[in-house]
Amino acid sequence: MATPACTSPSARPTSAPPSDPTVTRSKDPVTLATLPAGDFVMGSDDHYVEERPAHRRKIDAFAIDSVPVTNARFAAFVADTGHRTLAETPVNPADYPGVAAELLAPSSLVFTPPPGPVPLTDPRQWWRVVAGADWRHPLGPGSSIEGLEDHPVVHVGFADALAYARWAGKTLPTEAQWEYAARAGSTTEYAWGDNLEPEGRQMANLWQGAFPHHNSLADGFMRTSPVGYYPANPWGLSDMIGNVWEWTLDTYEKDHAGTPAKSCCGITARPSAHEFKVLKGGSHLCTPDYCLRYRPAARLPQATDTCASHIGFRCCL
Repeated sequence: MATPACTSPSARPTSAPPSDPTVTRSKDPVTLATLPAGDFVMGSDDHYVEERPAHRRKIDAFAIDSVPVTNARFAAFVADTGHRTLAETPVNPADYPGVAAELLAPSSLVFTPPPGPVPLTDPRQWWRVVAGADWRHPLGPGSSIEGLEDHPVVHVGFADALAYARWAGKTLPTEAQWEYAARAGSTTEYAWGDNLEPEGRQMANLWQGAFPHHNSLADGFMRTSPVGYYPANPWGLSDMIGNVWEWTLDTYEKDHAGTPAKSCCGITARPSAHEFKVLKGGSHLCTPDYCLRYRPAARLPQATDTCASHIGFRCCL
């Protein structure tokens, strides 16, 4: 994996959350929580093979965004820099010999529910490559982010997330930093405890119903939700689980010590020889009957040349 930017073998171990996380600010106006140095059990031996083995990691103190980057914040970055995202950029045919021309146009993956039940072994049943889909047009041409300014930005590739972070005077978290922040000193199954829906309460933006064709909308959201809508964890961080998958700095490797994961609700738009990075946190498409990745230990590989309607990011300082 990439060298953790904020980890150290000599970090002061502690498992207790800070009683009053320090709040700081950078060029990006979002609040950051400064987390204490400590150690924690990273990964899980109880679920997907790529999460194994559970092992202890030590982390230096660092600061992380309290919420994912929103459409409004990303728009400010684009207005200031003129940045053009991966989904808005034509693909060089020489990089993908033999790939159909329609897959080379500026495009992104959009979740598209099928009309009825389909085999859950083939994500192509619910993903479409949509020309013209990008962060401004999340469902494709004719759609917009009007009214979604406080929702997480989506259709951003790894390079887009990193460019934003650098503009903001920040970086992206490592996988270990991200998981440490999500756990907030706990060892529970979920970021909030061991019960997915305590007393029937929705704790994160996940899929309710029969995936991928029927969403009961028990939480009121078919796709993304406003950041901070659900309860924050003990360290003041919201949306660490569900809503959108989040990019990390780390290159995806087979473990913690298992075999490569199959990308469940994330797929590549075209055959990719590009690097794969680790995504964390699950998304609004995670569901008990298909993708149990709405847990801090869960991880997913994603090609850096691919973006989708359920992938966003948050920054680290």
